[in-house]
Amino acid sequence: MSKALEIYHQVLDLPEDQRASLVADILDTLPASLSDEDEGLAEARRRSKQMDEDPNIGMTWDEIKVSLGR
Repeated sequence: MSKALEIYHQVLDLPEDQRASLVADILDTLPASLSDEDEGLAEARRRSKQMDEDPNIGMTWDEIKVSLGR
């Protein structure tokens, strides 16, 4: 078994909050994949601003699934 796979299995045994914290710490060590010039990031920011201005436009997970025909 590779060292990475061994660590992976050990991490799965941690409580959820510790796994989440570890994942966040690891992600912080990686370079950002989106830049300010990225259209996807700009769209995410636009939608976030919309939600801040009018939280009623949001959808629940069940509403999203229904809209997708699931």
